[in-house]
Amino acid sequence: MPYTLSIGICAHSLVRAGMLQSSVAPYLRAPVENPISGAMLMHKVVIIGSGCAGLTAAIYAARANLSPLVLEGHEPGGQLSLTTHVENFPGFPDGILGPELIENMRKQAQKFGAQFKPGSVSEVDLTSRPFKIKVGNDVYETKSLIVAAGASARLLGLKGEKELIGRGLSTCATCDGYFFRGKPIAVVGGGDSAMEEANFLSRYASRVYLIHRRNEFRASKIMIDRARANEKIEFVTPYVLEEILSPEGLVNGVHLHQTQTGEKREIALDGVFVAIGHNPNSMAFRGKLEMDENGYLIARHGSLTGVPGVFIAGDVQDHRYRQAVTAAGSGCMAAIDAEKFLEEHKD
Repeated sequence: MPYTLSIGICAHSLVRAGMLQSSVAPYLRAPVENPISGAMLMHKVVIIGSGCAGLTAAIYAARANLSPLVLEGHEPGGQLSLTTHVENFPGFPDGILGPELIENMRKQAQKFGAQFKPGSVSEVDLTSRPFKIKVGNDVYETKSLIVAAGASARLLGLKGEKELIGRGLSTCATCDGYFFRGKPIAVVGGGDSAMEEANFLSRYASRVYLIHRRNEFRASKIMIDRARANEKIEFVTPYVLEEILSPEGLVNGVHLHQTQTGEKREIALDGVFVAIGHNPNSMAFRGKLEMDENGYLIARHGSLTGVPGVFIAGDVQDHRYRQAVTAAGSGCMAAIDAEKFLEEHKD
């Protein structure tokens, strides 16, 4: 069964496990309990999430003198905290480490007065203002709320899979495809996302093996036809990926099982891209904010929701782009919308 690379994975443990390069370690902070008592303070704005969207919202809200409180979640920094080298964020011609980028954004938000609290949201009450957000035993009250809780990539559930993130295993072709120039790779999945990523990755890779457990695909016909017409893409079906081979801690092949004949097969390659979807971290808002059939929150006119005073940003409402720069942009929008809302509701 697939499982989710969720907000519960801590970047500190990833370094200890060897999942992130040691050069990342200096940018990971030991979590420090914030002395703020949620029961005693009324906040102007609370931000749920501390990835690119949440931190950008914090920077803008803090500069507007709103003293935002950022609820970090179990994984401070979001998915960028699991990324080694980021080459497509504007302003860094030589690239930047994901955790370093996140730490810089956090420091920038703190410089202007943002405060941070560790822990994940278990419950929210949006029936009236002030809104109430429960984190552990604490309940925070706020006049406005920005939800930037992110989305978590689904993984295959294989032994040692998490340890290979950033070491040949990826869930983002746009982020990491460039690192596999001239190398053979695999894409695992059978939907439109898998077809799209396989085609995208063929720009860089010498060969793309598209692995799916069935001969039939969930993807649309046009996407399947496009992939089949690509000479660099080889369809490997119906095969189940049983093991990612990495004798030296880096991906160097996959072990497959043919579901109909039982045949075993090994393919030598340098990268595996898992493309079986994402899960938005929106469970706490089910039945309270509008969302689509996959759980992504639905924005109205930028960052607005159906609840006045509640705004959304980042991957929790974005199933299409899922990039650091688009998340940052939406965080900016949410903070500006929250500021305007508070100006219009000075109660």
